Amino acid sequence: MDVSLFLQQVVNGMSLGGMYALIAIGYTMVYGVLRLINFAHADVMMVGAFATLFLFSAVGLPFWLSIFLTLLLCGLAGMLIDRIAYRPLRQASKISILITAIGVSFFLENTFNVLFGGSTRYFSSPDFFNQTRDIAGIVVTNVALIMPVITVLLLLALLWLLYRTRYGIAIRAVAFDVNTVRLMGVDANRIISLVFALGSSLAALGGVFYAISYPTIDPLMGVLIGLKAFAAAVLGGIGSVTGAVLGGFILGFTEVVAVALFPELGGYKDAFAFLFLILVLLFRPVGIMGDERLERSRF
Repeated sequence: MDVSLFLQQVVNGMSLGGMYALIAIGYTMVYGVLRLINFAHADVMMVGAFATLFLFSAVGLPFWLSIFLTLLLCGLAGMLIDRIAYRPLRQASKISILITAIGVSFFLENTFNVLFGGSTRYFSSPDFFNQTRDIAGIVVTNVALIMPVITVLLLLALLWLLYRTRYGIAIRAVAFDVNTVRLMGVDANRIISLVFALGSSLAALGGVFYAISYPTIDPLMGVLIGLKAFAAAVLGGIGSVTGAVLGGFILGFTEVVAVALFPELGGYKDAFAFLFLILVLLFRPVGIMGDERLERSRF
């Protein structure tokens, strides 16, 4: 493999990693405040892809407006999921909440299977995203360049929210000790709903960009992608927003570049991410940026 082709694969890997990172942020934020793995999170990504396709192709709205409305709808969907499925079980056992999360995931998958059918659909998007650019001999698409940039900008915006605003302070306080926060008069349920809204919107955006890059969608598209994004969150350090983004980029880079270096192993590309995860966790069980006191992990 020559240098230009390798660099091209690096850009593609960063693009894929950016999409994993956006979804992983939602996993790690929800875990930070509830110590809950929200298995329905990846299906919100699927909802985002279908919602954008419907608004753009069926309704005829401009693509960027479709994305904006999708982010709002999925944010509201995340809050609704928390309100209906998780809030009544705040004091229940962890296994009860976990089973509920799996049930919500199945509900979303089967609902969209009924509404849109189980067959794969083509995701239409503006030609701008698939146009290629030649940068110093590296041929990449616009979406491959845009995705990592948007991910980094959203990470910076999220860190500003967490460390420079009252809501961010409240989120970190709830993550540290929710009972003490309630005693101080803070509406913890409202803060948790905000976390679900932010995470769901980011997952929807990740789903849209994944559908642009690999233009087919189906009701089960979030299953494998969600597992990889969850692996990225664990790899970076569950509970750490920056770690989730770092883990996403590492996983995307590993998956794409490993297949480029060893094309005969292309059929095992999905295994590379989890193999790398296992190797890292053998030496650092809490992840790259995780807290040793996992139950007190912060953002």
